[in-house]
Amino acid sequence: MATKSITRRRLLKDSAIAAIGTSLFLNSPLKLFGKSKEKELTKVVLIRDENVLNEGNKPRKKVLEQMLNKALIKLTGESEADKAWKKILKPDDILGIKSNVWHNLRTPVELEQLIEENARRIGIGNENIAVDDRGILRNNVFKKSTALINVRPMRTHAWSGVGSLIKNYIMFVDRPASYHNDSCADLAKIWQLSHVRGKTRLNILVMLTPLFHGIGPHHFNKKFTWKYNGLIVGFDPVAVDSVGVRIIQAKRKEFFEEDKPLNPPAKHIMLADTRHNLGTANPDKIELIKIGWQDEILI
Repeated sequence: MATKSITRRRLLKDSAIAAIGTSLFLNSPLKLFGKSKEKELTKVVLIRDENVLNEGNKPRKKVLEQMLNKALIKLTGESEADKAWKKILKPDDILGIKSNVWHNLRTPVELEQLIEENARRIGIGNENIAVDDRGILRNNVFKKSTALINVRPMRTHAWSGVGSLIKNYIMFVDRPASYHNDSCADLAKIWQLSHVRGKTRLNILVMLTPLFHGIGPHHFNKKFTWKYNGLIVGFDPVAVDSVGVRIIQAKRKEFFEEDKPLNPPAKHIMLADTRHNLGTANPDKIELIKIGWQDEILI
């Protein structure tokens, strides 16, 4: 009877979560990525610079470097960027940089290069650094990795509401399509796999020119992107995604001049917290630090 009762309570809870998830996500218990602390907020840094993109909407690497370094100093509490990087990576790490190569809106090469350069500066050898996306299961560096850095652009997605940091790890499984059920509700399970669990040192959600609306799989229209000129950085991928999706929702409301919820809802972000205990999605439990350009910040 006890098992039956627990199952019934779980079903009722998940049903309530799904209903609320159609708008955004549910208030939930505090859970920090990697550890639980009763009265401490999860820190996320949003940094923007109006000059980060050139006339062709390509990143200026030097400006991007300054943004990333400032964000890491705030995130780690260190006084200098080099010290912040040394808090994240160690010389004996084997580093996999999980990128995203979707041709319409890929991870900026300049950002990949900056992560590699800082890893080498710390003392990690070239042979122990790899940037990859769709080939990570065959990549020898990723197979032996002790550390992962997760970096990808934010965009709407036909199966999961948004493609962001949590979903970026779907290539760590042999059959990604097996996670598409129920609006990709259980993507957070991937983060508990033995070759992934506990390895992620940093999450960077690229918000330079996010895609805030799409129709159907693989849809892309530049009309639905805008120059937000930002990065969202944190240790907790759930908290970073939570901030990112709020910005996307705010942009949709501004553009369409009405509340236009994501369809499907990005409920996997909230369920990563409430069902899978990966991190925190509740905005009230996130300390959002905003740096730099504030115009039309939307959050």
